Amino acid sequence: MIETLIQKGTINSEQLKALLEENKDTYVLIDVREESEYNMSHIKGVDMLKPLSMMSEWLDTLIEETKEKVVIFTCHTGARSGDVQKQFRKKGHLQVLNHIGGIASYRGEIKK
Repeated sequence: MIETLIQKGTINSEQLKALLEENKDTYVLIDVREESEYNMSHIKGVDMLKPLSMMSEWLDTLIEETKEKVVIFTCHTGARSGDVQKQFRKKGHLQVLNHIGGIASYRGEIKK
């Protein structure tokens, strides 16, 4: 399933929920919202928070650390995560997915 999604470049909330119920070793799920948003609620299974406002500080390091993995970016609606996905692709990391609809459309388990 994940290979097909990589070709498309996006993952919807239903697909993400199913993926989170499977083997988590094949990808990293990163929330790019701000810390205050993340602390209010986030998708259960998020591996790390990397706020978009601080992207210049973590972008190159994260690309290097995840070069062998599929990376899924999520935010509130999919706009900010799409911006981060574009930067990863521009720098040569092509195994990146944007979570379309973000946490606003996610119906799986949410941590508050």
